[in-house]
Amino acid sequence: MPFPIRLQSTSQKACWNKGKLVGQKLPLKLEEIWSIRIRLELANNLRELTMFNLALDCKLRACDFIKLKVLDIAHGATIQSRAMLIQQKTGSSVQFELTPKTRESLQEWITQKSLRSGDYLFGSRVKKDFHLTTRQYARIVKKWISSIGLDVTLYGTHTMRRTKASLIYKKTKNLRAVQILLGHTKLESTVRYLGVEVDDALELSEATDI
Repeated sequence: MPFPIRLQSTSQKACWNKGKLVGQKLPLKLEEIWSIRIRLELANNLRELTMFNLALDCKLRACDFIKLKVLDIAHGATIQSRAMLIQQKTGSSVQFELTPKTRESLQEWITQKSLRSGDYLFGSRVKKDFHLTTRQYARIVKKWISSIGLDVTLYGTHTMRRTKASLIYKKTKNLRAVQILLGHTKLESTVRYLGVEVDDALELSEATDI
């Protein structure tokens, strides 16, 4: 029996990025981090405050972040100061730290929602027993960005991955440390990811008075 032939549509499908600004998303500055955090605290939005704090600390891609479970960051009832995860994209492990502020909000969130070890930290509000989707996460990040008056087209979920890494690099200039924290296999990937060559060149040029 012959296989059915799928006819191609005569109408050409539009490119996914048509009309959109693409490229690397900007990291947040320190004052912008605190502006968002304070707004979430004042709104008593524990879910998003926990999400925001954890996203900054873990520096994970969105596909890994949304699937985090309680057991990934806690042993029993104790939130760990460090955690390790196998990355979906590369299959390699990456470690990340959980700062006191993040551990505090995580503990409160887990307790409030009575989450068990195998539960997703941030479940979907649409599907029962399912994690937050990347699209839902992107909408939340967009809301954070717009809440402090920034251009949402310049920021995205990758902003949360890049922010702490960028701050660490600016403070230490230690590319190898940032490479490890981001889970990159090649240092060149970290250089391109942070755009450090361009930034450093501009800083040197600005500091040179002729």
